Amino acid sequence: MIEVNDIHKSFGDTHILKGVSTKFEKGKTNLIIGQSGSGKTVFLKCLLGLFSPEQGKIKYDGKDYSKLSASEQRNLRQEMGMVFQGSALFDSMTVEGNVMFPLTMFTKQSKSEMQDRVDFVLKRVNLVDAHHKYPSEISGGMQKRVAIARAIVMKPKYLFCDEPNSGLDPKTAILIDNLIHEITQEYDITTVINTHDMNSVMEIGEKIIFLKNGHKEWEGSNKEIFKTDNEAVTDFVYSSELFKKVRQMYIEERN
Repeated sequence: MIEVNDIHKSFGDTHILKGVSTKFEKGKTNLIIGQSGSGKTVFLKCLLGLFSPEQGKIKYDGKDYSKLSASEQRNLRQEMGMVFQGSALFDSMTVEGNVMFPLTMFTKQSKSEMQDRVDFVLKRVNLVDAHHKYPSEISGGMQKRVAIARAIVMKPKYLFCDEPNSGLDPKTAILIDNLIHEITQEYDITTVINTHDMNSVMEIGEKIIFLKNGHKEWEGSNKEIFKTDNEAVTDFVYSSELFKKVRQMYIEERN
């Protein structure tokens, strides 16, 4: 679990996060949504320890990050897996090399132990025959699965995903959503996803935080988001005609 208590973050005179508090639960897919400029990316970087809030606390399973020593913070960051928006694979490395990279950097495992772990996670993301291919030789969806495999190879307690469906077609996006959701539940990880994708919200949004102008405007589940009367949330969620129709169907069924 990650507990966030009244965090504030500014850059110069610009106040980005303005007292955000929430909890991200273990074994659930926790989503951060909001318009561009709402503070989502800054919030995610604070959770990753890349930015330090000027005020407030972030606790990881009860550990206050700001009170940890430098070595304890490094150890905690090694318990975090990250899936970047553009996958961020090393073009000069094979799929196998990309996934093995964190193990070679941060563990003292033998070559055979690392190989076994890499084989396991690549099988888990359904890439059993891609070990020796390079990122340029595989599809965008496969690249994203490699990024997920690399993110979980160290058996993280916390998994962070920044726009994991960016650039993917709708069918592949659903597959990636389902994969992240399955891994979250299977390994009991605290997963936090920064997304604009409303399909992700509706499919896997077990906990949703909606940010607006640096404030937490709303939180709830994908089942509750249909019921809210919060105007900022409904304007964001139902900006497309498809979701307007879905909401109307929900209202008609409820009546």
